[in-house]
Amino acid sequence: MSNSVFDSEHLLFTPASPERDAIPAIFAFPNTYTVGITSLGYQVVWATLAMRSDVDVYRLFTDVRESLPRSPELVGFSLSWELDYINILNLLESLEIPLRSSDRDDNAPLIFGGGPVLSANPEPFADFFDLILVGDGEDLLGNFITAYQQVRTTDRLTKLKHLAQIPGIYIPSLYRVEYDDDLIQSIIPIDSNIPATITKQTYRGNTLSVSSVVTEKAAWESIFMVEVVRSCPEMCRFCLASYLTLPFRVANVEESLIPAIDTGLQVTNRLGLLGASVTQHPEFPALLEHLTQPKYDDVRLSVSSVRTNTVTVRLAEILAKRDSKSLTIAVESGSERIRKIVNKKLETDEIFQAAANAKAGGLKGLKLYGMAGVPGEEIGDIDETVTMLRSLKKAVPGLRLTFGCSTFVPKAHTPFQWFGVNKEADKRLKLLQKQLTPNGIDFRPESYNWSVIQAIISRGDRRLSYLLELTRNYGDSIGSFRRAFKELRGKVPDLDFYVHKTWDNSQILPWSHIIGPLPQSTLIKHLESAIAQF
Repeated sequence: MSNSVFDSEHLLFTPASPERDAIPAIFAFPNTYTVGITSLGYQVVWATLAMRSDVDVYRLFTDVRESLPRSPELVGFSLSWELDYINILNLLESLEIPLRSSDRDDNAPLIFGGGPVLSANPEPFADFFDLILVGDGEDLLGNFITAYQQVRTTDRLTKLKHLAQIPGIYIPSLYRVEYDDDLIQSIIPIDSNIPATITKQTYRGNTLSVSSVVTEKAAWESIFMVEVVRSCPEMCRFCLASYLTLPFRVANVEESLIPAIDTGLQVTNRLGLLGASVTQHPEFPALLEHLTQPKYDDVRLSVSSVRTNTVTVRLAEILAKRDSKSLTIAVESGSERIRKIVNKKLETDEIFQAAANAKAGGLKGLKLYGMAGVPGEEIGDIDETVTMLRSLKKAVPGLRLTFGCSTFVPKAHTPFQWFGVNKEADKRLKLLQKQLTPNGIDFRPESYNWSVIQAIISRGDRRLSYLLELTRNYGDSIGSFRRAFKELRGKVPDLDFYVHKTWDNSQILPWSHIIGPLPQSTLIKHLESAIAQF
């Protein structure tokens, strides 16, 4: 793919002209251009850097790159999908930068990273990064560049020690992890001037992210994306998107959302409203009504996941009129008991009502998301999911039903971080497949093996960096991970420890030094409320 992909871009911001001594920087997305440019987080960070005259930033993807600076001082990665770590290592190699921070000298650039994967649990990747930005980029990015400018001409260690003082900047090499057999004994700074913990940074403004570029080469072709809400007030016990990003924040409709939408629609007619639960914006109905005006008649509107009990006939009508074919709702399970365990405040009749409303409003399909292997789940709960979906199919004939189902994976900073992956989940996905497909329900399971790999990474500690390097050479399949674990036997705990074991809630977790939105004591309370429902 040639640089012509960059020629197809409509920029919605004005890049600054770099000053003579601007910091030469590369900002990379460890996947193809099509995937990377569809990431709102990547777009926003790149634009933020490009609008600074003291930074001269160039983009890098796995298949295409801008003409990169010879000796960059900063090389950044936005990581939103765990397995993309392989591409980070490949890209570092292509830039002739040592993979491990300990092998880099004063002439090497500082390698930084951010994004949801690294904010949740940076530890499996800690040895590859010089610094990790933990949390929202809005304030963090500017603070990072300003602090870097202050030590720009000093040696590497001086730079890192200075940057470690900035809230939200984590310098892994300045922390020592000690182990006692499988368990972590302590995570401590190497000297007393380094903060003992790193606090995730939370942006509290009411102007949220919007696309900085629109292009037909994006995976979602020519889409203009607007973040309507950040985080989710529901707090389902397993959910990283809710717990890690608290508190729930909403964009101001009059002052920021509508002006942003009108700017974006000057270059495209595709609008995407994003957020973990967009319909929970208190003014969402008003925003939708605003979009029914004749001037928006040719706009194609898509909305990410919505809360089930907010699906009204009116919502469905407006979406259908604006070229949406279906709606997505997360139901987690057809079992009321499981929904109580995970804190999903949802009754079965609300699911039926949402489906009826979607159909009455003219939508063609409804996508439901669920999960197998949830802590406390029994085989009867899977049967209840089957029964519910079959009845739903009968209740709304003509509405295409899709059921996407993943395996429960423990995530850092959530009440379910201590649980392991249920070994029975694979069988349960197969059972669902067998029972649902003959009934005309489009069943889309997420691979159980992929869930196992996700769990290795989401609960991993620093010892895994060698494992990640090995699997990269073997290919990113579950077989490669098993082979690497075998090869490192005695050096790292086994796969079972990371994936399936339920951890004691008194043990030190790999991410214990990263302070998320809620204290450990609150997560334990939430965990206990869930267990009380078992």
